[in-house]
Amino acid sequence: MYKAEQLAHNIRILIENHSFTAHQKLPSLRDQAADTGLSLMTVMNAYQSLEAQGLVYAKEKSGYFVTPLHDDLALSCTTRVALHEDVSINSLVFEYLKSIQSSHMIALGSAFPADELVCNKKLIQIMAQLAREPSSYSQNESLPPGKLALRQLIAQRYHMHGVHAHADDIVITSGCLDALNLALQAVAQPGDYIILQQHIFYGAWQAAERLGLKVITLPEHPIHGFDLDSFIQILQQYPIKVCWLMLNSHNPIGFNVSNEIKKKIATLIHQHQVYLIEDDVYEELYFSQHRPLPMKYFDLGNWVLHCSSFSKTLGASFRLGWVHAGAFSAKIQHLQLMSTISANSLLQQALVEFIAKHHYEKHLRQLRKNLEKQKKLFFKYLEQNLPKGCDIYYYHSGYFLWIKLPAHIDSMSIYENLIQQGISVAPSRLFCIFSEQRQGLRINCSFAWNEQLQQALDSMIQVIQTHLESATFTVDL
Repeated sequence: MYKAEQLAHNIRILIENHSFTAHQKLPSLRDQAADTGLSLMTVMNAYQSLEAQGLVYAKEKSGYFVTPLHDDLALSCTTRVALHEDVSINSLVFEYLKSIQSSHMIALGSAFPADELVCNKKLIQIMAQLAREPSSYSQNESLPPGKLALRQLIAQRYHMHGVHAHADDIVITSGCLDALNLALQAVAQPGDYIILQQHIFYGAWQAAERLGLKVITLPEHPIHGFDLDSFIQILQQYPIKVCWLMLNSHNPIGFNVSNEIKKKIATLIHQHQVYLIEDDVYEELYFSQHRPLPMKYFDLGNWVLHCSSFSKTLGASFRLGWVHAGAFSAKIQHLQLMSTISANSLLQQALVEFIAKHHYEKHLRQLRKNLEKQKKLFFKYLEQNLPKGCDIYYYHSGYFLWIKLPAHIDSMSIYENLIQQGISVAPSRLFCIFSEQRQGLRINCSFAWNEQLQQALDSMIQVIQTHLESATFTVDL
């Protein structure tokens, strides 16, 4: 184990056993270096690794502090493994998406970042110029697996982060959900067993329902996010064919799983010959200095199919994704020809120019900075104003906050009340099918702070307070 990894491991143990408490400041870089005999760079790498895992957070010119989530908050999810042979969630998702379509809705429940943050003028200029060129509409080069120049650029980005990739490994898709579904169809058949995290993006539940898969739910770990012991238990108990996991900027809760656990997951799926569909759509939206590594980095034998998209960094209008499919590239292309056929040709060409001329990296740096600023504003306001008993899970990536409501409060009721006021939130029933796990709300924190937004948050707080008072009165009776 490298010295930085060892130091990070030791500090994490101190955090987990409460030797370091919430918001407590870690020793300064110089003090830590003096105490351990390590170099300043080694200590800095260790602290940044802890920050990437969500265990600590940095304050400008003040140092590093322990994240409260890992001290006085816990995920408090039902710690159990469960089998679901008949998943039914598609109707609920359909009704939810229909209810939040209005352009007048204050979209705290939206899955996409605010338009003003992701709308890039340079990319729009490129699109406008290409739109006037007839050659941009040619479909020949954009049929599966997609435009070669774009696949080469994506492969280069994998190499930048230590993941082996060739253009032939990449299949361009119509967004990340398309990539995920195609990857799942390539490795699973009706009746197969699949592992899904207990809370997971609703598209995973929809895919399992559509393909007739038997779902085994994996509970979240209150500290690490991923429950490795339960994962091992499932692999030993069931004939698992595939798992669909989100380990970076988890949606909806937000945690990042450590590299140490990812290595163990990679070893386990290799031993048990289980495929892993990796949903890494928020991979670029990290706030620390180091980008969290994907599971594909630790893959021991092409068991991981890595899926991502540009839609969370460039907006819903740029719904163009890909899958690092490796040996499954040809099969996924055949499946694609029977469904979406190909991704938008004009978008592919525009992204080639946008990425190749380094506009994308500049855009990402500014986007991360803005998202971090907005998320901190939301967290601070909610922390100060939410009723007692509400827990907020803050992680240093993405643009969601997960709010755990007090017992006896159904987040679906909160959602229904707020929809009547023109405010959307994402209730936990979209992400977890357990009836007793209805106390979560996902809030989109990417929107610019203004009076209308604050009023919407105040309305949400008031609705929660009203439900809390009603529940307390009922319990007292």
